[in-house]
Amino acid sequence: MLFNSHVFIFLFLPLAVAGFYIFHFLSRSQRLPMLWLLLMSLFFYGWWEPKYLLLLGVSISSNFAIGKAMIRSGRRKTWLVSGITFNLALLAWFKYSGFLLESAGRVMTLGFEIPDIVLPLAISFFTFQQIAWLVDLSRGAAKEPRFQDYALFVSFFPQLIAGPIVHHAEMMPQFADQKRFRQISINIAIGLSLFSLGLFKKVVLADQFALYATPVFNAAEMGESVSILEAWVATLSYTFQLYFDFSGYSDMALGIARMFGIVLPLNFFSPYKARNIREFWRRWHITLSRFLRDYLYIPLGGNRSGYVSVNIMITMLLGGLWHGAAWTFVAWGGLHGLMLLGHRAWTGLRGRQPRDGLASKVFGGLLTFFCVALAWVLFRSESFDAALSIYAALAGAGGMTLPASMEALTPLADAAGWRVANLQYLQGYAELAWLTAGAVICFLAPNAVQLLSRYQPALIPTGFSVAKARFSWQPSVAWSLGFAVLFSCSVLSLFRVSEFLYFQF
Repeated sequence: MLFNSHVFIFLFLPLAVAGFYIFHFLSRSQRLPMLWLLLMSLFFYGWWEPKYLLLLGVSISSNFAIGKAMIRSGRRKTWLVSGITFNLALLAWFKYSGFLLESAGRVMTLGFEIPDIVLPLAISFFTFQQIAWLVDLSRGAAKEPRFQDYALFVSFFPQLIAGPIVHHAEMMPQFADQKRFRQISINIAIGLSLFSLGLFKKVVLADQFALYATPVFNAAEMGESVSILEAWVATLSYTFQLYFDFSGYSDMALGIARMFGIVLPLNFFSPYKARNIREFWRRWHITLSRFLRDYLYIPLGGNRSGYVSVNIMITMLLGGLWHGAAWTFVAWGGLHGLMLLGHRAWTGLRGRQPRDGLASKVFGGLLTFFCVALAWVLFRSESFDAALSIYAALAGAGGMTLPASMEALTPLADAAGWRVANLQYLQGYAELAWLTAGAVICFLAPNAVQLLSRYQPALIPTGFSVAKARFSWQPSVAWSLGFAVLFSCSVLSLFRVSEFLYFQF
């Protein structure tokens, strides 16, 4: 079941919210409403493929049992190793077995039979959540919860499918705090506003950019040649598609959770406004970066050891592999690792310099944006051949051609040595208008967390600064009408339901 489907918007979500508050009023404790929320979360997950409910149940029950044994037996290290092994084995079988066998077969020139395994939704997310819980439990940084609370912590449907990767210390106290469930009207208002904004980003913006990106990347995969403009428009379109797709999902997840009085951690904060690649990773998929830092990079030695560069590369390569079972994802992670090392070397050479001026900030931001956009080509391509084809086209290997619809620019094209002709994958002005709109929103507009900053729409990481928007959201008729317009436009645009891009991870 997708957040951007009619059945979710008009049936499942209203039923889930109504049932939650009905049980809240009928019960003196939070057990009944939380049980209802757990059952609805399991139903939500099972809607996609009922048989994988068993997998989710086995994962939750096994990790809970391992955690219980860890506390009561005293052999914490042994049980921790067992728990991590179990989780990684589960992830390896369902997500990476085909990839590993295919790669091994190529190296050894053998034809292994590749198992036909459907990737269970959210397995990467709920696996990481439970590994973090086990590690913290072994350190004495977590307490043994009730099974119902633990199961809800793992399966809570607003964040289950594509994050954020929630931490037990963020969720467990909220489940037990009855006060936060009494502010029904303001929570519903905040939740609906966030949901409407996220739905608009996904349905109206992200899906529109997909129309310009997908045909060109598919053509490259088929070995077709594309022109330089087609390649650049497709690359930038995918850059904005992924941005609005993930930003939209993140806003919708925050909004849905808030309807139940739950505040999720910040996971997306205008990453294309970053002035360097390090800042980008502080803004993009924040909870994944947090997990990789706390449970991989720091245990490897972090900045304290003499192998900082190695630690960074290992972390980013595995971060790329987490996104998908393909060498293109590994290469994408490695490319970001190299960019992080480059930034580290540059800051080391500069030393302590006066604060950057406006020109330096703008240049740093544009450089970061284009480096990230070029790296997305690897992320989007299904093979290295397709990625190399796009990169070659970006450099002009496919020809310098202006679309016929822009014939008014023929004199300029002639002067530059370009030809004017019909292009299969580029019309002209429409794509440029959408790209301009996407750039304005990404670089200049406040994000959802800034708009609703007065009402804590997300749990903000320590040391993270959120500047308030000039026009902050408040429960008023004007703001309600504005978000109602966004919601209506989104619903009217639901011609077909498309998955969120991060659902595949």
